[in-house]
Amino acid sequence: MHCDRLWTRARLATMAPGDDAQPMGIVEDGMIAASDGVIVYAGPAKDAPRFEAGETIDCAGRWITPGLIDCHTHLVFGGNRSREFEMRLAGASYEEIARAGGGIVSTMEATRAASEDELVAGALPRLDALIGEGLTTIEVKSGYGLDLASEIAQLRAARRLARKRDVRVVTTFLGAHALPPEFAGDADGYIAHVCEVMLPRIAAEGLADAVDAFCEGIGFSPAQTERVFAAAKQYGLPVKLHAEQLSNLHGAQLAARHGALSADHLEHLDEDGIAAMARSGTVATLLPGAFYFCHETRLPPLGALRAAGVPIALATDCNPGTSPLTSLLLTMNMAATLFRMTVPECLAGVTRHAARALGLHDTLGTLEAGKACDLAIWDVERPADLVYRMGFNPLHARIRSGK
Repeated sequence: MHCDRLWTRARLATMAPGDDAQPMGIVEDGMIAASDGVIVYAGPAKDAPRFEAGETIDCAGRWITPGLIDCHTHLVFGGNRSREFEMRLAGASYEEIARAGGGIVSTMEATRAASEDELVAGALPRLDALIGEGLTTIEVKSGYGLDLASEIAQLRAARRLARKRDVRVVTTFLGAHALPPEFAGDADGYIAHVCEVMLPRIAAEGLADAVDAFCEGIGFSPAQTERVFAAAKQYGLPVKLHAEQLSNLHGAQLAARHGALSADHLEHLDEDGIAAMARSGTVATLLPGAFYFCHETRLPPLGALRAAGVPIALATDCNPGTSPLTSLLLTMNMAATLFRMTVPECLAGVTRHAARALGLHDTLGTLEAGKACDLAIWDVERPADLVYRMGFNPLHARIRSGK
């Protein structure tokens, strides 16, 4: 049997769904074969067909996982919020920082002022840090332009990243992120603008793979969010939601009713929201970087999510204000130490469940025949090392689409 490439003498964490005794799909003496960028075999070497390979790579006992997936980022933005960080450390309140021109308004102004080329150039170092740790797929949201031209520029810049680097980029329109100053005091008017002006143009240009919103007291109400979701459905775009981060507005239930791919943050998620997500298959995406950076104390209800069988993804939430994080390895460590997630849960969170949170679970996230040959090859003794170590990158090689 012919294949383009063959990886031999490898230990595999396939992350394929399995029983409780084998949650990571461990194969100690494994082999992976790929043709045309797709896995044709992944499993024990002793069970593999005889392959004639164009190239054979001896992994010398190294571990292979699926390529890592960051399923919630705000990677493309203008400016920097380090000065605001300094002000907080010196005791300034959120209100004082906002009065001094900080907060999301400062990022909005910097994003609007940046050219598309500048947005791409600013995002590339952040993307490179993630790629350097085995990332092969990333979601990038808009939401810092908050006007049509700037939201389009963010999404175009995000799409251009995939031409600058060998990475799969999924884009999300987050026009309903915050209220821009032009619509001060008129949130309903801005939501109408998002639904009737921004979204039709963005959909017509094919710039978004999904639509998101920030359902929160400082964001948008459930009724306003529902209008955004209805508009997304009109254009055939799946939805996801920032929900229950600071309070419980029952956004997760709203998201589940609309068959959302994911509901994200979820520190204030209640039992009804969990039950709704379990019924709809909506993924719970937890963001420990934001939890850490904002000194949050209310933990997401991990035990109840586990008990209900809700898939749990992890992501960096890379953004300038609340999670300036560009490491999925550190994200996993934070999830383990802060949320008490297990090693298999953490690894599934940045592979199998992250793929599901993007609606890509049929083609990504596990080492199985028929899936894209996106691999991360690691110099570690055991998969737990990927979660245990902090500030250490053991990536040996990164493979995307078999190359």
